[in-house]
Amino acid sequence: MRNDLFSQVDDVLTFIKKHINKEYIITGNPQREERWEYPLNAIREIIVNMIVHRDYMHYGDSSVKVFDHHIEFFNLGPLPQSISIQQLISGDYTSQARNKKVSSIFKEAGVIEKYGSGIKRIQNAFLSYGLKVPVFENFQHGFKVIVSTQTVEKTVEETVEKTVEKTDEIILNLIKSDSRITTKAIQQITGLSRRGIEWQIQKLKDQKIITRIGPDKGGHWEIVNEE
Repeated sequence: MRNDLFSQVDDVLTFIKKHINKEYIITGNPQREERWEYPLNAIREIIVNMIVHRDYMHYGDSSVKVFDHHIEFFNLGPLPQSISIQQLISGDYTSQARNKKVSSIFKEAGVIEKYGSGIKRIQNAFLSYGLKVPVFENFQHGFKVIVSTQTVEKTVEETVEKTVEKTDEIILNLIKSDSRITTKAIQQITGLSRRGIEWQIQKLKDQKIITRIGPDKGGHWEIVNEE
């Protein structure tokens, strides 16, 4: 069973690699940097999550669909009713293993670093790659993850290393990636202080760059002016 599970991960990753492109990054060094369109470590994490959290009692099929500019991962079995999408994104939940034997195999092999930490690693991997964070949603009788080649203006990794004045760029990029992102989710992803995030958000509001539609819970952000 152990080898079969690992083979499934490798087979799906190989399938995806056959249908996505490589790109070349100009670094200023004598040799150019070659990389895949998507961070493969995050793609592997998504595949592992599909196997670990699949509802094996359901008669249907999980699927991976590769398009020109995005990939859709559909897995049988929605989130538990006790966990909302926002809680998943922010990390404000306790992990529940649907298949304990399967998850323990991956944990013992070191494939799973820590229960409940995979979503944050996926988000950070995409932001560090300069791509928008994936979309997570319950869909019909299962759960869907959509990743795309859409880029953000600057990666969190680059801007975090700069001055505090650039913090608003990080927050704005995250809001562009997910209009329903919460302050807590921004804090979880960036590691910035809650007070600092709230101050920067208020500054963006005062500058009429963003506006809040609806309440803190259930509402969303809108970009008013990107200049």
